[in-house]
Amino acid sequence: MSRIPDASIIHSRLRLRQLRLMLALEELGSLRRAADEIGMTQPAATKMLHEAEDLLGVELFERLPRGMRATPFGETLIYYARMIFAELSGMREELVALESGNLGRVTVGAIPALASGLLTRTIATLKQSHPRLSMSIQVDTSDVLVQALQQDQLDVVLGRIPSGARADDLQFDSLGEEVLCVVAGAHNPLAKAKKLTWPELQNMTWVLQQHPSPMRAIINQTFHNARLDIPSSIVETTSIMTLLSLLQQTDMIGVTPLSVVNDYPGRHLLAVLPVQIGPRLPPYGLITRRHRVHSSAMQTFMAAVRAEQLKLPSEG
Repeated sequence: MSRIPDASIIHSRLRLRQLRLMLALEELGSLRRAADEIGMTQPAATKMLHEAEDLLGVELFERLPRGMRATPFGETLIYYARMIFAELSGMREELVALESGNLGRVTVGAIPALASGLLTRTIATLKQSHPRLSMSIQVDTSDVLVQALQQDQLDVVLGRIPSGARADDLQFDSLGEEVLCVVAGAHNPLAKAKKLTWPELQNMTWVLQQHPSPMRAIINQTFHNARLDIPSSIVETTSIMTLLSLLQQTDMIGVTPLSVVNDYPGRHLLAVLPVQIGPRLPPYGLITRRHRVHSSAMQTFMAAVRAEQLKLPSEG
């Protein structure tokens, strides 16, 4: 039978000061220094640690000849203690924002294609209805953004869950799918072709996202399925604007969601090449931490994204 008590007992008896002590112990490795850090005597800190271990029924720290080290139980407690204090900091920021008449702040990560389309439209709408909502935007590939989300550097990601991600602590709210296309500048000799094959494109210079982005994985898979080597001449960028500029100024070709081409003000400067990309991109959506409380700023932003998505024609 487990020695670990019911959640209701932990809720009523575990104290924030005990969690502060655990974080200080983990950081400093010494009970004396941890006690100094949070402003208490060493005997009081020793007693507090024993009380926490008695309450939870497990040893949280190993006593070593020089200092202390968290046990696996202690590491788990520290992981959740960090989340609790991050939530409390978020609560304080939101209280300050509400006190000053603001709705609060939301930090958003978005993949490039959605940043230039869906996200831009959402921000434009939100700034009309909630002018005092503060937003911070980071644009990158899904693998980078999801890692930042899991490290509490972002509140919400507009993108995809990468294939290698530890997804058990992520909540995914699907919004739709994107169709990928191969695109070139309108001046490119290939732009006039009625039909193209992958071997004809292999020796071109390609503008692609870095590995391991989902879009790059699909292009690699497409060449693999065609029994071809991946092109040897590749320029890697996550920037949609760099991609579109290169296509217009050179004979390079690239890959982008069809929506990016259709939304681009200089659409007449681009040509979608007549070649099919077999594998499909995974759906995109709103990604959040599963056990994280959604602030009012997060809820407002996510509701606005969903409302904006409903205005879009489906790409299939």
